[in-house]
Amino acid sequence: MKHTDIIKSLSLEQKCALLSGGTVFTTRALPGKGIPAITLSDGPNGVRKQAGAADHLGLNPSVPATCFPTSATVANSWDPELGEAVGAAMGEEAAAQGVSVLLGPGLNIKRSPLCGRNFEYFSEDPYLAGKMAAAYVRGIQKNGIAACPKHFAVNSQELRRMASDSIVDERTLREIYLTGFEMVVKEAQPKTIMSAYNLVNGTYANENAHLLMDILRRDWGFDGAVVTDWGGSNDHALGVKNGSTLEMPAPGGDAIRELMKAVQTGKITEADVDARLEELLELVFTTKAAVDAAPGKFDADAHHALARRAAAQSIVLLKNENSLLPLAKGEKVAVIGDFAQTPRYQGAGSSAVNSIKVDSFLDCLAESGLNSVGYAKGFDRQGKPDEALKAEAVLLAKNANVVLLCMGLDEIKESEGIDRADMKLAENQLELLAAVAAANPNVVVLLSAGSSLESDWVKDCKALVYGCLGGQAGAGALVEVLTGAQNPCGKLAETWARSYADTPAKAHFGGDGPTVEYREGLYVGYRYYDTAGVPTAFPFGYGLSYTSFAYSDLKADEKGVTLTVTNTGSCAGAEVVQLYVAKPDAKVFRPVKELKGFTKVQLEAGESKTVTIPLDDKAFRYWNVKTDRWEVEGGSYQLLVGASSADIRLTAAVTVAGTGAPDPYAGKDLAHYRTAQVQNVPDAEFEALLGRPIPENKVHIDRNMTLGEMGHGRSPIGWLAAAVLGTLLRRSIKKGKPDLNILFQYNMPLRALSKMTNGAISMGMVDGIVMELQGFWTIGLVRVIVEAVKNLVLNSRMEERLKNS
Repeated sequence: MKHTDIIKSLSLEQKCALLSGGTVFTTRALPGKGIPAITLSDGPNGVRKQAGAADHLGLNPSVPATCFPTSATVANSWDPELGEAVGAAMGEEAAAQGVSVLLGPGLNIKRSPLCGRNFEYFSEDPYLAGKMAAAYVRGIQKNGIAACPKHFAVNSQELRRMASDSIVDERTLREIYLTGFEMVVKEAQPKTIMSAYNLVNGTYANENAHLLMDILRRDWGFDGAVVTDWGGSNDHALGVKNGSTLEMPAPGGDAIRELMKAVQTGKITEADVDARLEELLELVFTTKAAVDAAPGKFDADAHHALARRAAAQSIVLLKNENSLLPLAKGEKVAVIGDFAQTPRYQGAGSSAVNSIKVDSFLDCLAESGLNSVGYAKGFDRQGKPDEALKAEAVLLAKNANVVLLCMGLDEIKESEGIDRADMKLAENQLELLAAVAAANPNVVVLLSAGSSLESDWVKDCKALVYGCLGGQAGAGALVEVLTGAQNPCGKLAETWARSYADTPAKAHFGGDGPTVEYREGLYVGYRYYDTAGVPTAFPFGYGLSYTSFAYSDLKADEKGVTLTVTNTGSCAGAEVVQLYVAKPDAKVFRPVKELKGFTKVQLEAGESKTVTIPLDDKAFRYWNVKTDRWEVEGGSYQLLVGASSADIRLTAAVTVAGTGAPDPYAGKDLAHYRTAQVQNVPDAEFEALLGRPIPENKVHIDRNMTLGEMGHGRSPIGWLAAAVLGTLLRRSIKKGKPDLNILFQYNMPLRALSKMTNGAISMGMVDGIVMELQGFWTIGLVRVIVEAVKNLVLNSRMEERLKNS
């Protein structure tokens, strides 16, 4: 331990105080002991250091910073070097603003396209997510500050996010939901990890010994600090015992007393506290030194240029009928769509950046060399029908050779705190597209959306350019692709299903009750569609170019592949070469193919290059639930090299030595998992996969009942409070402006009242509220009052002692 002397000099109260935040975004300082406070800040796609009153939802103003493309966007570049450059720029801005810990990147798996926060996450595939996230972490930490990859783990929906229980079998947990985090820890050595809000198999992630101690710290060797998500601590003492370092935001004196009592009663030991304190002090001292040594400014213009480059290299060309694109200089174009004037370039919630500047498509188009005949708004952004706007757009379309139609999801569709209701674009946008296409068939759709969409409307356009959420400079990047200044080279990091009905988790996503059953198992994204033979709109890894590429001369062994890639077209371009591993004769069921490597190669017209894609220790392994370890099934494997999961160009067979492990599923009836028909797995079969009974899916009147569920209680006060919250929430959604504060409160468990109020509400007061909801009306209210007075007095005395220490 590096900080033994300091730790020995601290009282138990001081030690416990340091393990929770001092304010919403700072740790607690003890100046008399030489321990400073450090600042943490949201930052998946740009620094969000708040300028005034702090909150965790992006409601109040923040210091201006570069808004880079979201993680969902940059993942489409399949370019870790680009990700590292973006990370380094964000780390530079964070240090310049005095931020020691940047809370990102987010690398949760896109289990369902409806997750409201998918725009913050990289991919449905753990290997791609892990590689991109590791690159971001290396970049952010280059100057000595800390990245904080999140949310660990199995956090895939916003509904009831602080109190939902992810029920998942161990093999799926390890192979799908933990592999990306494993790659980040081992390849990039993050200084912190953020634990998830939710429970995993019955235990909150932040106090889950299996996740934090067995896997993260023991198996992967992580020795940094685990930080709770804001308000994500359930049992602070168990969190400390089981590997969680810092409770945020600022729970106040009650959390300190809780921890002290746990030591005094033997629930945990002082050695547990000291271990977490060692992690915290190392984080504080090293990152504070890095911030103090960093320049107090950064080159905003250079970062804007990087944001534009990142957006341009992440754009995916999904359709280009008759090579309509790129457009020639002087081409007569009409611009239609509200997003052309007011860009949709980032998601809503805690990741929202106060951008230094934001380019608009109309302004960038004026400098493109294209001849614009005018602009029409075309549609109401929030979906309200408007025949006058549509008629104006159709009239304008008739005056141009090509229509540039800017469509997308509005701000309410993709936000922290709320999941999407469907995968559809607004009906008024689809009606406009059909009307414009009838007037002028040369329609190029420029699409702004942070997640996949149902896209049967693609028939009404000749070209589809997917910009995702391109950040503050994304508009200029779109113009570069339209004119050919940038040859599109992005590939989809998630599959686009034909409809939501085709998705594997549809029956067990966003339902009623506290449990979320991951019945689809391993079959997430392309692993499901390719194995079950379900047609898709656009497959994983798909993306067009203005040139073409040929693959040849494949050489392969169990360590990787080497091949030649040739640009067979007439212009320079970049190709993402993808390597999948398959075992057609597998005895242990598995997806038909899985991504295990990729590389991006830049080629001039006619140029050939030899590329090598190595295979690592994750290439052939699977988690064996009988031996409780990684195993390899021996025998013949196919190495599949392609331009997408559905476009395999070259195949080689290799023989791999196995570990001789027994079949973990021998004797079990798992027919749906062997065939990937997992949309409707029977209870008995899911229990066989889990190896235990399915937990009951029932709301209980306890500390973890959410505020939105108080209507299930036995208290008129609770009924009224839940009804008011529900009414306010529905009203804000109907207006097209979701109130993030109400969303957060609606899904917040009662115990979070004591974690999110800076000590104003104690857990004893929460227990009084629970008694009230259980029907003990008078006793409950009396307890709330008594505990409130007690909390006030104890907090005042404690803060005085800490201030003087």
